[in-house]
Amino acid sequence: MKKILYTIWCLSSVLLVSAFGFSSCDDDPDAENYYTFTGEMMSDYLTSRPEYSEFAQIVDRAGLMDLLSAYGHFTCFLPNNTAMDSFLAAKGKTMESLTVLDCDTIARTHLVNMIYSTYEMKEGTLATQNMMRRPITVKATTDDDGNAVIMLNNASIIYFETQNDSVENGIVQPISEVLESSTNTLPDLIELNPRVTLFSRALGETGLADEMRLYKDPDYVNPEIMITYKSGAEPEEAAKSPDDRLYGYTAFLVPDSVLFVKYPTLMGENKSSQENLKGLYDLACQIYDPLYPQDVNAPGHSFENLSDSVNPLRRFIAYHILDRNCQGQLTVRNNFGFVTTLLNPNEWYTTMLPYSLLKLERLYVSQFLYGANAGDYYINRRCDNQFTVYGAHLITNVEAEYDNNSLNGFYYYVDDVLKFDATTREIVEGVRMRLDFSTLFPEVQSNDIRMNGDYSRSRESLEDSKNGRYGYNYWFPNGYLDGVTVNDNGYFVYRRPRQGYWSLHGDEFICQGDYDITFRIPPVPETGDWQIRLGYAAMVGVRGVAQIYFGEDPKNLIPQGIPLDMNKDLRKILYNSNSTWYNYNDLSAEKRQENRKTLKNLGYYYGCNGGYRDNSFSNRFADIYATLRVVLYTGHIEAGKDYYIRIRAVSSKQGNNNEAMLDYLELVPKQVYGVVEDGEEEDDL
Repeated sequence: MKKILYTIWCLSSVLLVSAFGFSSCDDDPDAENYYTFTGEMMSDYLTSRPEYSEFAQIVDRAGLMDLLSAYGHFTCFLPNNTAMDSFLAAKGKTMESLTVLDCDTIARTHLVNMIYSTYEMKEGTLATQNMMRRPITVKATTDDDGNAVIMLNNASIIYFETQNDSVENGIVQPISEVLESSTNTLPDLIELNPRVTLFSRALGETGLADEMRLYKDPDYVNPEIMITYKSGAEPEEAAKSPDDRLYGYTAFLVPDSVLFVKYPTLMGENKSSQENLKGLYDLACQIYDPLYPQDVNAPGHSFENLSDSVNPLRRFIAYHILDRNCQGQLTVRNNFGFVTTLLNPNEWYTTMLPYSLLKLERLYVSQFLYGANAGDYYINRRCDNQFTVYGAHLITNVEAEYDNNSLNGFYYYVDDVLKFDATTREIVEGVRMRLDFSTLFPEVQSNDIRMNGDYSRSRESLEDSKNGRYGYNYWFPNGYLDGVTVNDNGYFVYRRPRQGYWSLHGDEFICQGDYDITFRIPPVPETGDWQIRLGYAAMVGVRGVAQIYFGEDPKNLIPQGIPLDMNKDLRKILYNSNSTWYNYNDLSAEKRQENRKTLKNLGYYYGCNGGYRDNSFSNRFADIYATLRVVLYTGHIEAGKDYYIRIRAVSSKQGNNNEAMLDYLELVPKQVYGVVEDGEEEDDL
């Protein structure tokens, strides 16, 4: 009965998605409403079925059976005895020879502290890591009978006949193979792939491989403090401190075969490894000598000093590596928050090349596909009404025999080298760059904090917030996030994503308490005049007033205008009323233009029209009076320098519950924000 009811619910959800292009949000039934429970716990499921006796024994020896006997919200990817025997034979082990540590690793690799039906598993990686703190990759495929099934970690199939079997404290997903996670660091995993020998050698010769073997900060001590606070419309919620401070990386590798075809005068399969490395160095000189002319004659520039910080090959390779583990989610999970008929999901990431940004984009807007497939990923692409820069195609499907999921990151293939050259800096990045706050700090992604949990669950009890039933909120101790300082009387909090929230991807950062927080902004690609904007949601009578500061010295920043009142929304700014409002997309073109001009003169912009909340493209942020953008700074900014923003509470009417909300940051060059009626104005997306 429980499987029939679940199937009916899934089929109805699929029909909604097919018909309307979205799934339900706040009125989705909770798990307890679309399962019929019989009182059987996950521990009972394991011990009462002989075909899973070996995995049950492993869970018991790991000391986890009591956990699976308690109320909770678990997913168990369950290998049967046949799968266990194949796994043990391949390892040269028996059940008797497994240590307690072996059992703990195997058991935790197959357990996730969140309920996931196959319907909720989206291409990429599971939204919650397993209990070993490792991502599980997800891929849609078909089984031998033609049934649509899910493949995990590029090897194990969830059996169609027995999938989504519910128990009182979770869901069981029987699988065909034992799940494994590589214990190699990213450069060591890359070294095992014979398709990328040249890039692998360059990683080693430039010294970047050694840096990329970092995994865990040994000096971080989790304070293990759960804080509670009031935020937005929520009566009370909780945030935990991060368990660990993990380092991570994401690498984009050009296969040898691609290099040899595209750059035959410099490299080739008939040349020696040393000749090919020299060819790659020569290519790097062509790209980076014009950007760093002052270093051309430096000793570290030579082929004999590849690990020097000014060496062009080191710079070349560094630009192919992100300074974070994206956990297999290259852009925001499931494209949530992007109106994909108008705007391609994209991210702007910092790389291991100092003061550089890389654009990662997933293509959907039909008129600018130019032969690419919808859903494909590209790097440093700009195809619009002004420019056509195709960028490098990113291939996410690495061959099954070459695992790309390492202990501290992922790697992928690209079909050409990535260049932080004039075209990238002036054209690709000569646009309004919008960065979600969760991407500003690499630690948020490397520690699987960004977009964690089930974002369809907008409301939850304080107890659920504390135990992470639908995902966790996090607060960050001072020093946890690089380039961020937090005072003793304030908290810097990441709120997990919820579909119903007035935030771009459902998630947001908030400053709480008597806060005084400073953070480093991403680097600008070119020296010139820039505008820094903050996207946020104003809430009347809820949020506080903050003074904004900007500058180069984090200890001596300059105040920027009058304090920002986050109680005042667009109704008050445009109409001097807390009740008058007209949706942006319902206005005439002339009235929209008039309102945009008024706001621009006041230092504000509508919320982005290419973003939405809830589960429908109709709920765009430009139509919501509470979501807006404010100009924090306009002026000269130099490439290759660090700049900081400080936000300090200056109101006290909320007591020690002052709040500032930080959703996304925009870096906007003058050729975009400075255009007036005589030129092509900035779009409203």
